[in-house]
Amino acid sequence: MDALHSMLASAAGDRRVILGHDWLTGMRGGERCLEHFCAAFPDAPLVTLLSNPSSVSQVISDRRIITSFMQRIPGVARNYRRMLPLMGAAATSVRVPDCDLFLTTSSCVAHAFEPPARAKMICYCFSPMRYAWLFPREYLGPVKSLLAAPYLAYLRRWDRKHSSRPDLYIAISRHVQERIRRFYGRESEIVFPPVDAARLTPDADGGSRNGGYDLVVSALVPYKRIDLAVEAYGKLGYPLKIVGVGSALERLKRMAPPNVEFLGWRSDDEVGTLYRGCRFLVFPGEEDYGIVPLEAMACGKPVIAFRRGGATETVEDGVSGLFFSIQEADALAAAVSSAADLKWNHAAIRSRAESFGVRQFLEGMAHCVSRLCEA
Repeated sequence: MDALHSMLASAAGDRRVILGHDWLTGMRGGERCLEHFCAAFPDAPLVTLLSNPSSVSQVISDRRIITSFMQRIPGVARNYRRMLPLMGAAATSVRVPDCDLFLTTSSCVAHAFEPPARAKMICYCFSPMRYAWLFPREYLGPVKSLLAAPYLAYLRRWDRKHSSRPDLYIAISRHVQERIRRFYGRESEIVFPPVDAARLTPDADGGSRNGGYDLVVSALVPYKRIDLAVEAYGKLGYPLKIVGVGSALERLKRMAPPNVEFLGWRSDDEVGTLYRGCRFLVFPGEEDYGIVPLEAMACGKPVIAFRRGGATETVEDGVSGLFFSIQEADALAAAVSSAADLKWNHAAIRSRAESFGVRQFLEGMAHCVSRLCEA
């Protein structure tokens, strides 16, 4: 264990620690944060609804993993998003082993896992359940969301009821902190997720190289609003590369002009190379936080982002990127054109990303763990 992760482990002292996470089906931003908790507590068991160990990193999978009854459903790892009605029952039925500190990471139901008696529980919250509170039309479509309205109302009541279980909420951004206050009636601390600035670095040119394309890195699902980028670059005519897969891929391909290229899934190393070669990173959706802009900034690249959500807390307007305020293709295109006329300080962009690094993340988490354990 390195010194940074030892700092978080020391905050827990000799207390028995159990980790919790919604599900283990891939390596996204939430799992990157979980990796750090696993590195700090290598012997801690991990409680989750369902697990596909081959889909996550070894530091996560190399431990005892405790799953719910959902694990026994055939094909669950591929179809788990369709099983939302089962998740509440699965979360409240899963058995958490005896411990002193139960540290969960949640964007859905992990905050509803029942901690053992006398255990302190922390929820590192990526967002209250988006399906129920925030984007039902985007996830389900207008007709299904209307038909599902009674169930979604029940889901919100269930979610709020079980939000009382954690002793402490830690939000990933001020944007999420406000959601926790609004939906759960709970206050929270803020610890920003970390960007891996040691791995993501500029080229030898310091970030000034322009490979003649702009870049989107995203899950291709409706609420990410990648359609705005496709439409805007149809107007601009400048090459746009899109990394990612998801339910909206085929629709986006149908509407895309020839200058928009879909690259599908790419490895971390390939994405890093694409960051280093792009002119701008385009970020058109409203996100809880958004690690992708910070990854591009760590490579010295400016970000064009919608002025709402977590990006407003990480991107410094005029220094590490530009914002557009109306979520429309014309507004995005205008911001890209304005950014093209500016001279960017790539070292300053990199420096902005470094202020959201692993040290700051682990220091913040250690402070919260120490304070709760000593209370």
